[in-house]
Parts: sequence; C-alpha cells; structure tokens
Amino acid sequence: MSKRHSETIDRRGLLKLSAGLFAVGSLNRAAADERPKVVKPRATSGDSIAEPDWEERLTITVGPKQAQLVGDNDKVLQAAVDYVGRFGGGTIHILPGRYHLRNAVYLSSNVRILGSGDDSVLVKEPSVKTKLAADSDWYDQEITLVDAKGFSVGDGVCLKTKNPHNGGIDVAKRTLVARSGNRFKLDRALRQNFWEMGDSTCASLFPLFSGEDIADVVIENVTLDGNKANNENLDGNYAGCVFLQDCNRVAMRKVTARNYNGDGLSWQICHDVVIENCHSHDNTGLGLHPGSGSQRPTIVSNVVERNDIGVFFCWGVKFGLAEKNRIDSCASYGISIGHRDNNNLIRDNDILASGKVGVLFRPERGKSFAPHRNRVENNRIVDSGPEEGVAIDVQGETNEIVLARNEIRESRMPMKRIGIRLGAQTGEVELVENKIEGLAVSVSDLRKT
Repeated sequence: MSKRHSETIDRRGLLKLSAGLFAVGSLNRAAADERPKVVKPRATSGDSIAEPDWEERLTITVGPKQAQLVGDNDKVLQAAVDYVGRFGGGTIHILPGRYHLRNAVYLSSNVRILGSGDDSVLVKEPSVKTKLAADSDWYDQEITLVDAKGFSVGDGVCLKTKNPHNGGIDVAKRTLVARSGNRFKLDRALRQNFWEMGDSTCASLFPLFSGEDIADVVIENVTLDGNKANNENLDGNYAGCVFLQDCNRVAMRKVTARNYNGDGLSWQICHDVVIENCHSHDNTGLGLHPGSGSQRPTIVSNVVERNDIGVFFCWGVKFGLAEKNRIDSCASYGISIGHRDNNNLIRDNDILASGKVGVLFRPERGKSFAPHRNRVENNRIVDSGPEEGVAIDVQGETNEIVLARNEIRESRMPMKRIGIRLGAQTGEVELVENKIEGLAVSVSDLRKT
C-alpha cells in the first residue's frame, strides 16, 4: 500500500477530521502558527470557539411532576427546547417518566438533551392514516381528509402522493395547526401537488427527535421507542427515532433507539456527527444511517441489533470511522457501503449473525459510482448469511480496498458459505493476514474467471 493511501485512511487523520464537535480545530491552528494559546477565554459576541467553561449553564427540567415544566408529551418537551433556544442554548433535562408524542420534538442549535436513561422513555403514539378528499396544489397550505378521526391540531403528519409527471412518490412532513371539520391548515405551504388522482394520503408519522439546519447539538442518555406495532412505515430518508437533515456537529451518546417502523438513528447531509455508546435495536429499517453526503461520521462503541441493516453508508459518505461496534442479528447486512462512499475506516467491530452478508460493498452502476479507498480491518465477522452466505462481499467496480487482519468464522456447517468474495468487475483489493475458518470457500475471486 502506498504512503499516500495509508495517510488517506489513517485513523488519526480520520479522528482529526471528525473530532471537531465543538470546533476546537481553530484553537489547534492557532497553536500551529505560534500565536499565543487562549488560556483564559472570555465570552465575546459571536465567538463560539473560545468559550469559557462555565460552572453552571441554563438548564430546564421536564417531567410528569416536580419539574420546572410539568407534562408528559411532545408539547412540554418542545416548550423546553424553545425556551433554552431563545437564549442561545442550554440543557433540557428529561426526568424519569413515559412521554407520549403526537409530533416530533424539533431541536435547536446549541441544545443538549439529557435524559434519565431507561427511566425516561419517549414513545410515539399510534399512527392513523386516511386519503385526501380534495386536491391540494403545491402552493396550498391546507388539506382535506376523507376521515379525520384520530387527527388533532398539533399533530405531526406525513403526506404521500404519486407524482403525476414521473410516477415517483412525493413526501411532505407538516404539522396540523388549525381545523374546520375535515379541513386542516398546515404549518407550511406545500411544495408538491397532492391530488386525488395520485392516491394522496395523510398519516400521523414523524421522527421522535427532528433537526434541520442546526448545529452543536447533543442528545444523550434517553430512550426513544417508535412503537412499530402500532405505526405505519416511514423510511430513514424522512424519519427515525432521530432524524437530522443538513446539520453540523451533532453528538448522540447513550441513546436507545428502538422499535421504529423505519430507521433507528438517521442523519442526512450532516457533518461531524458522533454516535457513541448508543443502542439501536429492533427497528424495521437501518440501525444507524449515515445518510447521503455526510462527511466524517464517527460511529464508536455502539450496539446495533435486530434491524434490517446494521450500519448503512448511504451516498457519498466519506472519511467516516466505524469502530468497536457490536452489530448482531441484522436481517440483511451487518454493514452496507456503496455509492461514492470513499475513504472510510471500518475497524475492530463484531459483526455477528447477519442474515445475508456481513459486510457488503454494493455494486452500484459503474466505477465512478462505486465505493473506493475504504479499509476493513481487525473485525470479527461470524456466522454470515444462509447456506450461501458471504462474510465480506466486494461487488461492482469497487477499487483500492484493503481487507486486513479480519477474523472470519463460521460456527455452523460450512454449506456453500464464502469468507471473502471479489466480484468479476472488482478492481484492486489488498488482502492482508485475514483468518478464515469453518467456511466452504475462504476466498472466491471471480476476477480470475
């Protein structure tokens, strides 16, 4: 491996790129160019880098009783977020209790959500669904429902329709803010046409925590339950226990994301996201979903169990780190990586009992779309797939991949199982000291045929 390639995927380089959760990078640059270090920072207007370490910060407690804001629903949680957000940020401490959500809690920049672990549980209320009874154009700010039973002002909803021009599905998430019978006003105007001819529907679906165009957020020590048995599916491009869109520097630590009819934790075009010591389990979609265009995600020491896919690198996820995670009993793939997901490091994970493949490099639609310059090393990949399962499957025109010192084992009968499979169109793959035991074929290199 060339020095340049080694430097591209060096862990210290990855961590340096992803560790700037609260923008300490500028201080490091100051030291590098020999300016004096900031040793006694003062609060200065607009300076978010050299912030003093205050002994006490603005904190609001929320709980069913004996809290500053008393209640057990999304409205009291939203009130707390809005309060601290109004003053530039702070902590919302969610006291023990069971909180029932009819809408997402919309986060603000510089907000910390601090739960009480297993004792603070946010549960999504059961969803209801109906068709639209009248057309709504892209500029309208209201909808009319065939059956409004179960819908209330304040509810979060998801609208879906078949686009009359291209046949695709258009989706819009909104909140119901006013009502007259079956007619509801939306918090924002539509930007797609929701017509009866498109079989347009409205369902009370939403993420539990939602963030758009925000930065410097922490969510920790809280349990989120999607109540999947009583909810329609909404995939991770729009929802999850946590859904983020166009955000920067978000950390989730000790978050339990469970039972969502969709993804556990999903972030789209979000940079420098840290997921640490979280437990994402029993979701019907993806356990952890670093979404399209997300740069430098750090996914460390999490437990990801019984989802469809454990960790799904979406489109153009680069310079990411997935390390020391336990990914167990996911129905399809333990880790899936594909469309222009380049320069990522997948290291020291336990990837167990994957339904189809342990680690999949998706085939995509050509070399320019394939995932390149990724490194998979020191992982333990055990019992992957059915009788024709594969532990590591490198497909498509994927190039410059390093598979090093992985322990690949099969505790069941060998059957037709394969340790490492290299697709017919696959480019350069460097195999270094991988230990493969108990499989019918250790390495299947289809490039040779």
